[in-house]
Amino acid sequence: MHRLDWLAIVRHGLSTGNVTAQNAEAGGAELIDIPERDADVPLAPAGREQAEAVGHWLARQQPRLAVVSPYLRTRQTAEIALGSIPAEIVVDERLRDRELGVLDLLTARGVQARLPGEARRRERLGKFYYRPPGGESWADVLLRLRALLREIGEDHPGGRVVLVAHEATVLMVRYLAERLSEAELMAIAHGTTIANCSVSTWARSGDRLEPVLFNSVEHLRHHGAPPTRQEDVNAEPV
Repeated sequence: MHRLDWLAIVRHGLSTGNVTAQNAEAGGAELIDIPERDADVPLAPAGREQAEAVGHWLARQQPRLAVVSPYLRTRQTAEIALGSIPAEIVVDERLRDRELGVLDLLTARGVQARLPGEARRRERLGKFYYRPPGGESWADVLLRLRALLREIGEDHPGGRVVLVAHEATVLMVRYLAERLSEAELMAIAHGTTIANCSVSTWARSGDRLEPVLFNSVEHLRHHGAPPTRQEDVNAEPV
């Protein structure tokens, strides 16, 4: 990864699942009523506006490679944002969102009500190492991201690469790019919601990638797109 000249990651635009999840949490429901499987949740109309806005920003950055999560909402975001940019687009399953297993489609209230044992286990282990039955821990996701980023760096030395992925992925790419500790990552994650179509970037300085932007939505405001910060459909309940 540190062989790259420039790395960016874009969270997908607002999805229909984001809207449903936000309404479920606000309404005190235990379940998030989403008919599609997570991989098939599409962008909402506002999310398409956001993707167009991030496309204007990306056109100025001139990425040469875009690596995209296979989920529909990320592919749609990339297709809209990169439609007029001469960048190679590669879909890679290692960028998929964290799998939540038994916690899938449960709100924070739903986890406490239906799986109190898992809620206690998560509290004891912490977000970094807690693995829900049938799902992944943050450390599990980092294993696949570390391999992907190493491969990208080796194959594209001096490259300008943008990733299009998910909320938790943004935080974990920051962990890897800046060589953070668990405690440093948790301090950043606490109280931080990664905005839909936000951008986070790093640029080469010597033999390291140094942070430039984190969770920035200025491009959305500039182009009149809604800078929403709704939680992702499969964001970990808190």
